[in-house]
Amino acid sequence: MMTYIILAAGKGNNLQPLTLKYAKTSYRLDEETTVLQRMVRTIRRADKDAEIVVVVGYKAAEVKKELEGENVIFVMNPFYEVTNSISSLWFAREYLERENVAIVHGDVVFEDDIITNILTVPTDHPYVLTDSSYRSPGAYNVVSRDDRVLVMSKKLENFTAKYCCLTKLDPVSSRLLKEEIDSMINENMYDQFFEDSLVQMIMFHDFRLSCKDIAGKKWSEVDSVDDLLAAQDIHRSSAS
Repeated sequence: MMTYIILAAGKGNNLQPLTLKYAKTSYRLDEETTVLQRMVRTIRRADKDAEIVVVVGYKAAEVKKELEGENVIFVMNPFYEVTNSISSLWFAREYLERENVAIVHGDVVFEDDIITNILTVPTDHPYVLTDSSYRSPGAYNVVSRDDRVLVMSKKLENFTAKYCCLTKLDPVSSRLLKEEIDSMINENMYDQFFEDSLVQMIMFHDFRLSCKDIAGKKWSEVDSVDDLLAAQDIHRSSAS
């Protein structure tokens, strides 16, 4: 059985004032589907036995109501206002003890093919999804060599691809990640991205993290109004 941890606790500050009343994962792709609903439902269609864990924080009650009847497990990050995704994953850390784990941001929209043929397929090694066709300074970018990640950061001036908000883990790497986020939280690094813990593992523990390039496929991380329009186009194309 695959376990999917969807991180959906953030306030979406980049989209304010649009996110003052709604979580950005609650923005509608059509009259009946939000960004988060699409992710959950598409995973469920591709993997009927999926264990889906959604970490909530900002507008938690509304997000939970939105997913009523979707058979998901909710985990609360009560400190979402002053923490980052490493803390959200820490609150869901028990699910890192599963045999096959996918960690995905709640504000991303993938074309169906990515979910069906990548996200829901078990892996025997840890890897992140990247897009070498997307070159945007200031995004969470990746430097890789021979499909091996050397570093990931928002502060890279030279990089090979953008990180696509998806990390896949096998049983060994998921437990190593759990140990690393425990260590970082114990050292008060609660304001970091959870992906920064992967970088710590690469830099200091000789952790081998691969990357899978999806250049040419359609996806959008909803960080701006333009991103939302792109996400709506992806959803519309999949529905047609």
